[in-house]
Amino acid sequence: MMLATTGRVLDQLRHDRRSIALILVVPALLLTAVHFLYENETLPPGVPRTFDRVGLMMLAIFPFVVMFLVTSITMLRERTSGTLERLLTTPIHKADLLFGYGLAFSIMAALQSLVATAVAYWIFNLDIQGSPLWVVMIAVINAVLGVALGLFCSAFARTEFQAVQFMPVVVVPQILLCGLFVARDRMNEVLEAISNVLPLTFSVDALREVAENAQATDLMWQDVSAMGAIVLGVLVLASLTLRRQTP
Repeated sequence: MMLATTGRVLDQLRHDRRSIALILVVPALLLTAVHFLYENETLPPGVPRTFDRVGLMMLAIFPFVVMFLVTSITMLRERTSGTLERLLTTPIHKADLLFGYGLAFSIMAALQSLVATAVAYWIFNLDIQGSPLWVVMIAVINAVLGVALGLFCSAFARTEFQAVQFMPVVVVPQILLCGLFVARDRMNEVLEAISNVLPLTFSVDALREVAENAQATDLMWQDVSAMGAIVLGVLVLASLTLRRQTP
């Protein structure tokens, strides 16, 4: 049943060119914009480019944001159109349904991360110590995190506009507090404590480990494991809060 749900969602996406463009093309375009922001910087020999640091983090943040938006709106449409209610009258379990959606969007997230990472490395010559394979893996997990949070938050929205309104509540604080703009050890104690438990913080820390080390480190695997556990936990919560229709 889970695989059947996955196939149905992928078939729907196949006929939705705008969503495909949003998922596959937009992160690469945003990454291109980030590259040209720093195109004219002048640095002494041997000093890493700003793009190598910021662009690497964007490979995690952009998929996270895009997949959160697409997933939350798609799931809300399923509920408001009555599709979800009809599905739940069948023997399918809520967990099968949610994990089916999660698997379908995770496949799209993997394609999205591959495209964005290819653009970063082959077009803009992203230069870090670690392997591109680790970057792709972390970017995919981060995109799946966006999928899981999108599925969870869609249960609390009644309209697409309300679904979008969750972005300033769920997405923006994580971007501000993940350590991208200000080192977390320089934040005040309250903000630092909050940042230590935010999912996006683990992905940024993992990418920093990849950027600074040629081999995978124990800290990177700890962060990746924490992200995986959070994704699984959020999907379980989403299955518990799943409603048949919007009241």
